[in-house]
Amino acid sequence: MLFNSLQFILFFIIVTISYWYLPGKYRWGLLLGASCYFYMAFVPVYILILGFTIVIDYFAGIYLEKIDPRYKKLFLIISLVSNIGILAVFKYYNFINYNIDFIFKQFDSETPFAFLKILLPIGLSFHTFQAMSYTIEVYRGTYKAEKHFGIYALYVMFYPQLVAGPIERPQNVLWQFHLHNTYDFENMKSGLMQMAFGMFKKVVIADRLAILVDDVYSAPGQKNGLTVIVAVVFYSFQIYCDFSGYSDIGIGAARTMGYKLMDNFNSPYLSKSISEFWSRWHISLSTWFRDYLYIPLGGNRVTTLRWYFNLMIVFLISGLWHGASWAFIIWGGLHGIYNIVGIIKNRWLKKRGYFQQNLVLYKVTNILFTFILVTIAWIFFRSPNMSTVQTVFKQVFNFTFKDRIDSVMNNTEIIFSLLLIFFLLLKEKYIAVVETTKTNRFYFWFITTIVCCYLFGVFSNNQFIYFQF
Repeated sequence: MLFNSLQFILFFIIVTISYWYLPGKYRWGLLLGASCYFYMAFVPVYILILGFTIVIDYFAGIYLEKIDPRYKKLFLIISLVSNIGILAVFKYYNFINYNIDFIFKQFDSETPFAFLKILLPIGLSFHTFQAMSYTIEVYRGTYKAEKHFGIYALYVMFYPQLVAGPIERPQNVLWQFHLHNTYDFENMKSGLMQMAFGMFKKVVIADRLAILVDDVYSAPGQKNGLTVIVAVVFYSFQIYCDFSGYSDIGIGAARTMGYKLMDNFNSPYLSKSISEFWSRWHISLSTWFRDYLYIPLGGNRVTTLRWYFNLMIVFLISGLWHGASWAFIIWGGLHGIYNIVGIIKNRWLKKRGYFQQNLVLYKVTNILFTFILVTIAWIFFRSPNMSTVQTVFKQVFNFTFKDRIDSVMNNTEIIFSLLLIFFLLLKEKYIAVVETTKTNRFYFWFITTIVCCYLFGVFSNNQFIYFQF
């Protein structure tokens, strides 16, 4: 069920009203049933896979808390293997097999392993990581095992963040499902406002930019340099508005029922460095890798070379988490290199006393340079294959000042798109959150945002980009 659909709007209204009319002790059942329906609206049979991992992790958590410490690691491994194993089969089996087949073909042979014709369960990487965080925290002794099976299942399946995050931790959200929330009009207003602006980012900005982006990436060799450059820049804002729009809708929907989910974005394109970008972009994933991979590897509390190695491992695995292709791995590797070069540069500047971060020009230059680096990396993320990557870079370097934008979007649409991007950046710089405590102001901004979505939205039911992960 897509957030940008009439079906979801009706679903949200029915579930939210029902939630507040039900006694507190029955609400978890309503939300679990609604979440199951929400997930089954995509591919119903795949709820069996989700159910299998929920059962494994639920009992693993209980045994991790009770078992002899000598055997705790065994139950943790069983839980992690079951989660990673399902992810590996559905997401990475064919990728690994393609690479094996490539090697075999060098010797005029073919892979002995059959390719699987299976559809990747939607949001598999997200709820897999969320489930893994639970068993890891129980193993570490930082969170008590959840005894209520239904509550634990709801923690994994909570519909606002089930298929594209934020990737939550048990200590942040699981305990909230035991609360009997009381209706709070302030939560309702702020939640609805966040949902409305999330929808605006998706249907008005992201899906509009997608018109040009999809046109160019479908045949980049047929477009001139300027058109390709514009598409590359537009994609940076498309993926941001698409993904952060989803997060806003999910976080807002949870807040209308009194639940607080973690923020997933914090104006990432205003970052002055790549490391700052990753503290602002997909925060739930970057902190997941920090806490469960980077720090266990030693983080920065090791030798310099080992520190760089740890960073590269984290970003390469992050790239692989996003998708089973070399383009995603290169995307992750680029960000690893960016971070390492940034560390080396900062050390060099500090030694020579060139650090002047308070200068406005210095800040603006770093923001622009960081955006350019991130945008270059997005080319690998968006391209369906490495051939497309090569063609995009070739056309970018063929740019001349005589070029004119050649796209399905007319000049008026392109100018409107640029104004929307400018508006987005201004809002994030000066109005991070729309103030809703004054009810009249809330009604004005909420209705205005909804009307803008209706008048200027692109309603093609485009799936959210991060649903594929």
